[in-house]
Amino acid sequence: MQQIADHLGVSKFVVSKALSGKGGVNETTKERVIQAASQLGYFTQKSGYVKNIVPTSIPLSTDPNQGTVLVLMPNIRFQNKDSLYWGKVLEGISRELELRSLGMIIVSEPRGDHFLQAINPEGILGMVGVGQIETSLLLEAHRTGFPMVLVDHEDYLIPSDTIFANNPDGIARIVNHLIGLGHRDLHFLGNASFSRSFRDRWIGFRSTLEDNGLKPQEDHDDMLMLEGIETGQFQERFIEWAQRRIDSKTLPTALVCANDLIAITVTTVLNSLGLTVPDDISVTGFDNIDDSLRSQPALTTVNVPKEQMGQRAVRMLMDRLSNPGMAQEKILIAVDVVHRDSTAEPSH
Repeated sequence: MQQIADHLGVSKFVVSKALSGKGGVNETTKERVIQAASQLGYFTQKSGYVKNIVPTSIPLSTDPNQGTVLVLMPNIRFQNKDSLYWGKVLEGISRELELRSLGMIIVSEPRGDHFLQAINPEGILGMVGVGQIETSLLLEAHRTGFPMVLVDHEDYLIPSDTIFANNPDGIARIVNHLIGLGHRDLHFLGNASFSRSFRDRWIGFRSTLEDNGLKPQEDHDDMLMLEGIETGQFQERFIEWAQRRIDSKTLPTALVCANDLIAITVTTVLNSLGLTVPDDISVTGFDNIDDSLRSQPALTTVNVPKEQMGQRAVRMLMDRLSNPGMAQEKILIAVDVVHRDSTAEPSH
């Protein structure tokens, strides 16, 4: 802690307060302390950070064949059991825990940085985090010493095992499919800052075009900064963009969307503007949610095995409990393209 204090030019007392989670330090200072602590390797020192903070009532060694797993799935960005994406991940977690006769506590509305205080730590084996989770919440979970697996999210400040769909490979497959159909003017729709998966999909899109000698759109393009993706509020912005492109005769021949929700909304808008998918323009999605099959036309997309990701997260947690000293892992689950009716050869 003294090293961190010296590094930031603050007192050791401030560092102690920031890392203890007890309050008394403003958020800006707290974030600076956490960032510095991560850079200096504080969180990875088992004898330093976790051991000194874990209450003595929490067993440091638990039988992985009995107990309960904490599932943290903050209800932000529609991350809940009713989601066509996150609900499937949760089903996979639940199924695997049931097969192992383990219990599950779902925390979906954590209040502040101290949500674990309301949970009896006795019998908690570890935690599976699902989707986007604030650093402050992950820090509290890490502070307890629970082993942790994150699904579709990672935080560079908090060491943990992680599981992702192989987003770069999936987007590369779908872009190569479009190029094989003859498309040379492709445009990506999403927001690279929305999630780690969206960023990886954009990077994969850009790299695949460059590998094929094609030029991707600029990083500051309007369609890379969509807001309101979960609610469809980006629709107005897309209408303005599409109308400008139609008027200037610069509309791409294919739109590669960061997920199915964007692609379904985009298809509806294009129809309202008098364009037909895929005759006038091809559209692809990503995730293969149930609505992608029901959309008109049925959406060409990338299938993410959502239930299997949830199941694999539980197995990964059990592996960590059995082998606490093994190196942390980042697992990529294979994905594949689902060819449907929203893609065709370019009309021009």
